[in-house]
Amino acid sequence: MDRVITTPLTDELVESLHAGDRLLITGTLYTARDAAHKQLAELIDKGEPLPIDLKGQIIYFVGPTPARPGEVIGSAGPTTSGRMDAYSPRLLDLGLKGMIGKGSRNEAVRESLKRNKAVYMAATGGAAALLAQRITAAKVVAYEDLGPEAIRELRVKEFPVVVINDMYGADLYAEGRKKFERKEDS
Repeated sequence: MDRVITTPLTDELVESLHAGDRLLITGTLYTARDAAHKQLAELIDKGEPLPIDLKGQIIYFVGPTPARPGEVIGSAGPTTSGRMDAYSPRLLDLGLKGMIGKGSRNEAVRESLKRNKAVYMAATGGAAALLAQRITAAKVVAYEDLGPEAIRELRVKEFPVVVINDMYGADLYAEGRKKFERKEDS
């Protein structure tokens, strides 16, 4: 059964989430991919303020296509999250509570999720047009020069995701692999 949650995320909400939970998110998500993450890291290195307040927020790793006439946004499917692994722990340390993408995360990110009471969620790859239907508003809020990789503020209604890594160290991908590993006869 899907659970409806709203943003921003709180510690209490994150504490109630577990790997394998199916969620429908309503509220605000921010988008950021590789280039935007690099620029955010450069600001952190310089001790300068970020263009968005990360506390309690969720970043969706997506570079949407341009919107067709009459649409809010174009296709908006997740990109591979591993490309953000080098940056994610630093953003989590600043209060980011969730990330949405596809694919596994490295050990440093998983440890940072535990340390910062945060979660990593996956959206279904290959369903970009359907995911875009759950986005009710979109506007660029930083790095417009990056085009599709600009940071956008999205308003979403019942945006479907699955918790992959929870704050307790569980990993849905690893659990799934274990279920189907071949057992050697002793």
